[in-house]
Amino acid sequence: MQATAVLCLRDEGAFVLDWLAHHRTVGFSHVVICTNDCADGTDLIADRLAALGGVTHIRNDGPYHQAGIQFTGLKLAGKVKPVRQADWLMALDIDEFVNIHTGGHQLPDLIAALPGASAITLTWRLFGNAGEIAWRDAPVPEVFTRAAPEVMHWPWRAQMFKTLYRNDGSFRQLGVHRPRGLRDGRAVQWRDGAGRTLDLQAHDRRVFSPLGQRHCRLAQLNHYALGAMESFVLKSARGRAVHSDDRLGMDYWTDRNFNTEEDRSILRLGAEVAAERARLAADPELARLHAAAVAWRHARFAELMQTEDYRALFGRLMMTPPSHPLPRDAARKLIAHARRSQRLSP
Repeated sequence: MQATAVLCLRDEGAFVLDWLAHHRTVGFSHVVICTNDCADGTDLIADRLAALGGVTHIRNDGPYHQAGIQFTGLKLAGKVKPVRQADWLMALDIDEFVNIHTGGHQLPDLIAALPGASAITLTWRLFGNAGEIAWRDAPVPEVFTRAAPEVMHWPWRAQMFKTLYRNDGSFRQLGVHRPRGLRDGRAVQWRDGAGRTLDLQAHDRRVFSPLGQRHCRLAQLNHYALGAMESFVLKSARGRAVHSDDRLGMDYWTDRNFNTEEDRSILRLGAEVAAERARLAADPELARLHAAAVAWRHARFAELMQTEDYRALFGRLMMTPPSHPLPRDAARKLIAHARRSQRLSP
């Protein structure tokens, strides 16, 4: 089985080796990396990985589609052989880690548990900051083990999903959260990470799972959206992956900083992941490029601390307590307001 992941990156080189080691262990046989406008050497890391095998690097230098840089990268990725010839495809971000609970915790186990599935939605489980202030060069899943509850009633962003889907021609192209363009006459079966059959047809643009339910019996997508506070300052300066001009602030932080429960389930593959990570680091050029990306990250934070806006953001992060999940009744009031707003919209 050939499974290809597509990853769009900018200035995230310090995380690449850990992310790649995990997803190779999970069962992705190839990764297509799209980079743009990198100052930390992420593009050079991708070049070296491509030379070593199992990675294709695309320089996404523009011009960019009006939908954004990430959308442009996915369109470019759709043209390369490892995407066109893959059996299964998934678009992921560097802060997302596939976490499979069934069988041996790898992609074939998940696919075998859902026979006939054309597309499998993996719902986010948000992992909070856990009070980490300074960024350190360590595997993200080992540092951040506090997460949102399995059942969330609000916000809806806590229940967004990414899609692992069968590359059998039913869909025309990759999408950020779900494949796009169901071809006429194609019958596809959508399943979720709990094994349920979903009604997600071509006209349906939903990218989040229903609130108030468990979605992760078989698999989940660990989403480490915040990281350490220092790291979040860099993320804010870089902007969103989809729309890079949108700077991230305290609203983004508050909607995601849940530390309610401990979840170490992803560490079941820790020994295998560590072995693959060590194999990657044994390449002298990769090790050098990784060290340069780490040094850049520390230097960039120091540079941002010379700017009042980013000092203020850093201070607010340190002063703000973790977010508390809303109880069902409080969330229902917000949902009722949202539905009323939709009805009143022209």
